[in-house]
Amino acid sequence: MTDLNSKLNNMKQKYREIFMSSAEAIEQRVNELKPENFEGDIFDVYEKDSIGRKWQADVLEMFEKDISREIYQKWNEILSYRENFHCNGCATCCNLACSEFSPEQLKEKAKNGDKFATQFTSIFIPYETREEAEKIYPEYLKLLKDSKEEDVYFYHCPKLTECKRCSDYENRPDICRHFPDNPLCILPESCGFYEWRQEVEPATLMLHSMMEIIDYYKDKISFLAP
Repeated sequence: MTDLNSKLNNMKQKYREIFMSSAEAIEQRVNELKPENFEGDIFDVYEKDSIGRKWQADVLEMFEKDISREIYQKWNEILSYRENFHCNGCATCCNLACSEFSPEQLKEKAKNGDKFATQFTSIFIPYETREEAEKIYPEYLKLLKDSKEEDVYFYHCPKLTECKRCSDYENRPDICRHFPDNPLCILPESCGFYEWRQEVEPATLMLHSMMEIIDYYKDKISFLAP
């Protein structure tokens, strides 16, 4: 049995290491824009039109034009690389769709125009009991239980045949066509995209760390603006 708790803890440890490395790399790029012989810190408060304020503006521009573009490009490369892998028909994604929203909440969101909720409710129906869902991927439900994630609702697709094939494959919606679209989602080893997820995990963690760090810089600098 796969120990998902160990895998998740290992991923968290990797993220902490990658985060520190990304923070150092971004700090270096910030300091490369620092005016020569200037003693201030990027998070100091500066008057409008001052040298320090211009440095902060240059940093924000660098985040917007350079780093954000690099993140976007790399993210698209990760998603494009997914095309080298293919579904092998394990049907776990069809038999165990999860959501933080209850069926009633999803229907309300769909009614209000939420595209994802509209697609989701057009396909998946809720399991009547948690025990039914547990039969599909017991390791995952154990992980949720151990993590105290109780407010998760489980759904399945009624269009799946006994041979684990979609009976309406040609008309399947985008959320099925593009699954998995999150390189950090938890996949069973039987999934045809499992290797893709494993290979791109380090790069995806790096992108997440970079986004988190530049968002911190942007929020802090904007807050300090006079």
